[in-house]
Amino acid sequence: MKPPVLALKDVRLADGPKMLFDGVDLAVEPRSRACLVGRNGAGKSTLLKILAGQISADEGERTLQPATRIAYVPQEPDIAGATLLDYVVAGGAEPHRGEAALELFGIDPAKPAQGLSGGEIRRAALARAFAEEPDVILLDEPTNHLDILAIETLEAELAASRAAMVIVSHDRAFLERVTGRCFWLEHRRVRRLDKGFSAFDAWVERILAAEAEEARRLDKQLEKEEYWLRRGVTARRARNEGRRRALLELRKVKSERMREVRGDLSMGLASSGLSGQRVAEVKGISKAFGERVLVKDFSTRILRGDRVAIVGPNGAGKTTLVKLLLGELAPDSGSVNLGVNLEMAYIDQGRADLKADMTLRDVLTPGGGDQVMVRGQPKHVAAYAKEFLFTDNQLRQPVRSLSGGERNRLLLARALATPANLLVLDEPTNDLDMDTLDLLEDLLADYEGTLILVSHDRDFVDRLATSTIALNGHGKVVETPGGWQDFLSQNPGFFQSVADGAAPAPAPKPAAPKAEAPKAASKLSYKDQRRLQELDGLIHALPGKIARLEQDLADPDLYVRDPAGFSRLSGALESARAKLDAAELEWLELEERREALAR
Repeated sequence: MKPPVLALKDVRLADGPKMLFDGVDLAVEPRSRACLVGRNGAGKSTLLKILAGQISADEGERTLQPATRIAYVPQEPDIAGATLLDYVVAGGAEPHRGEAALELFGIDPAKPAQGLSGGEIRRAALARAFAEEPDVILLDEPTNHLDILAIETLEAELAASRAAMVIVSHDRAFLERVTGRCFWLEHRRVRRLDKGFSAFDAWVERILAAEAEEARRLDKQLEKEEYWLRRGVTARRARNEGRRRALLELRKVKSERMREVRGDLSMGLASSGLSGQRVAEVKGISKAFGERVLVKDFSTRILRGDRVAIVGPNGAGKTTLVKLLLGELAPDSGSVNLGVNLEMAYIDQGRADLKADMTLRDVLTPGGGDQVMVRGQPKHVAAYAKEFLFTDNQLRQPVRSLSGGERNRLLLARALATPANLLVLDEPTNDLDMDTLDLLEDLLADYEGTLILVSHDRDFVDRLATSTIALNGHGKVVETPGGWQDFLSQNPGFFQSVADGAAPAPAPKPAAPKAEAPKAASKLSYKDQRRLQELDGLIHALPGKIARLEQDLADPDLYVRDPAGFSRLSGALESARAKLDAAELEWLELEERREALAR
């Protein structure tokens, strides 16, 4: 093995009273490709800064071979200069290399360096790193704010690079493609695995199992339980195998539903029963902004329990499509009909700021007390915080003491406590470590409502989605049963026009009036039309009746005071719920028949 170009030996560093590193050894050999994995707050970003020479350790040695060039891309790059080309060449890169690197990542070199989006900042910082042709590349969460196409460009450039690299990232699919070594930062030290990230989980599980067995032999049962509680992610992964099988069955149901024009619809998922069977009925919607067409003639049906992923390049219109699906934005043509009794929670990319002096308890219980209302049920704040990997002691800590990933985890905990049967998540995985991603996947896998997920995390989409809706930014929108890999296999070349830099599709021109088809071929019978109207009335009236019956039955003294009345109301509630489900299914069948006749 060649001697390292960059190495740390017996490094120690304290952050106030907290010891971050206590004897860290780490070696980076020429052209090695390693990931650095650890929990939020473990010190991954700090360790990268020590490797980059930006901060010094309290003790230990950092060695660097003479003339070795290092490019470091932090988690939050600071872009300075008049133009992006000025920024990229400020580190010594040749102007022609700077231009080529910026264009590779789809950015105009003459673009001003101010007022950039998160994705543009990330791509400019990566372009600068590659333009400098370094010997060592250090990347901290490089896929944050990048769309899938930009991530694939980054993967290709890393594969072609001759530089050694150390990468901190939560993106499993990305790490599996680009790494051949793993550094695991745990308990203030670094362990090394000379295999790619695909072998990381099994390796960690073996280590944890061996250490737990040693703890048992030493009769330290309490220590063992606390250890597995802290690293319970491996147990969750074992349970996720069952969830994976359930997800495959859900995808099968979704595929059958999308193929059928008529027939019975089977959900195959336990529902909370809070929303109606139909969440959204979307027919032929289009949306353009000026000459830019984002959505053209798209139809879908979202039913209770579906988990729909929305993917596509930055600027393709993913957020616009979400707003169309939720009725927050009117389409230029087509229609969106929302179901009844929907309660929505929306977590967008621009998550609300947290006040630095607030404690975690203040954030989770803004009204005071020690209870958090989690989807309508009280839960002790410490127990709820523990589900998001926070300890009892952290509840008293100020927000300013948290790492970036821990802050996002706290915001997620606060948002997910909102009562909802429709959950909309826009890029929920940004800045989250893998433990938190596993926890979030756990929560969403057990979620009984409907999920709409906007994400560039391919592995996350593959693990959760029952169907994937993709936009190419030129108006074309397709839906495929399954996750990201299913979409790719069934729609090869879908994003090719984006990769080739094709011009946006022109805005749709008003369609010329069409001659009417014979009425007999395009309409339901009079009887069916009347029935459709009756069903529509039932679907809107029954939820109110159900709510009133539930309120009456909520009286804790009703059964003692009036057993017969309690029995009568319970029967009426069960009957009303059954009528609502039957009405929605019949409505869907008649709507499908009407669509078929109109073709």
